[in-house]
Amino acid sequence: MQNLIQQFYEKYASIQTKNIRGFIDTIDWSNRFIGIKGSRGVGKTTLILQYIRLNFKPNNTVLYVSLDNLYFLEHSLYDVASYFYKKGGVFLALDEVHKYPNWSIELKNIYDNMPDLKVVFTGSSLLHLNKSRADLSRRVIMYEMPGLSFREFIKFETNIDFPTYNIEEIIENHVEIAIKIKQKIKPLQYFEEYLNYGYYPFYLENKKSFHQKLNEILLTVLEVDIPQYSSIQTSNIVSLKKLLAVISGSVPFKPNMNSLSERTGISLNTMKLYLKLLSDAELLLLLYVENKGINSLNKPEKIYLNNPNLMNTLNSNANIGNIRETFFFNQLSKKNKVKASVKTDFYVNEKYSFEIGGKNKKQKQILNINNAYIVKDKIEIGSYNNIPLWLFGFLY
Repeated sequence: MQNLIQQFYEKYASIQTKNIRGFIDTIDWSNRFIGIKGSRGVGKTTLILQYIRLNFKPNNTVLYVSLDNLYFLEHSLYDVASYFYKKGGVFLALDEVHKYPNWSIELKNIYDNMPDLKVVFTGSSLLHLNKSRADLSRRVIMYEMPGLSFREFIKFETNIDFPTYNIEEIIENHVEIAIKIKQKIKPLQYFEEYLNYGYYPFYLENKKSFHQKLNEILLTVLEVDIPQYSSIQTSNIVSLKKLLAVISGSVPFKPNMNSLSERTGISLNTMKLYLKLLSDAELLLLLYVENKGINSLNKPEKIYLNNPNLMNTLNSNANIGNIRETFFFNQLSKKNKVKASVKTDFYVNEKYSFEIGGKNKKQKQILNINNAYIVKDKIEIGSYNNIPLWLFGFLY
């Protein structure tokens, strides 16, 4: 136990508080049990340690432990929490709960038997409370942590904290908003860098090795995380990798399920499961037609990689048009309902139609469509229904 405490103090001493994500303020830290899930690399561990550093002194009232620590091979989570609680502990942070067997049952027991203890835990984006062996859904307030928005990336790079805007504000006031931002920075100066490496905050550690590290994270998700959460046998991971490789070579991928099955050797029913798992793991974005969702038995209309950084890691010659669509879909999907459209690229919140393109994109594809907009790359300021692509990176 003393080793766990010692390791926590070392992390406490070394955690930086210069670059803190605004996501920290979206969490109601007064709740007794808080869960934070998200894909590998988005900064869940850093966020929890930053919160502790800002709000607690290193004493017996607070403890951070990672459940992939070898200590838990011979000791239980419940016993650690009980010892900490009896010594006056009030705030327990548990990292990577998915690495610990029966985590949900022991968390439930901690909740029921230690009423004055606050617990914050992190888990993989694949983690589903409603599938856990204990009923945690009514005990835990769950948050999902995304990667960096373009706005957050700019804050990290310039230390300028611009406000967020909802989609209605961007549509109605995009010229005024773009002018305000342009008075302080040149957004296009940072946009290409963001598309290349800005979605995952670990880029701050070493930009040169970013894609190598992201590729390692990708392999860990495929080889460790997904098999741990599903019934996929280790021997079938090759098929899962093959599926991702086929998709990444031609995103946005319009799936012909029979053809895809033949190319990968995966049966049709299994294919739907694999696509769902890759989406839950935040490696893919699945675009469905109206009134059909990710849990539908219907195939998606289009399949995208989750974000442009993944595109540039898996395909060094990624098509710029595909990167633009991926950025738009990724940024909007965090707070908006994005669907496929018959006439345009995207249909958002059952109201707005968007066509994505370069600075010379014409209006012909949105003629006679209500609430339709052209989203243009390579422009700083738009006009009328022409909106700069980069500006949709200010939604969160």
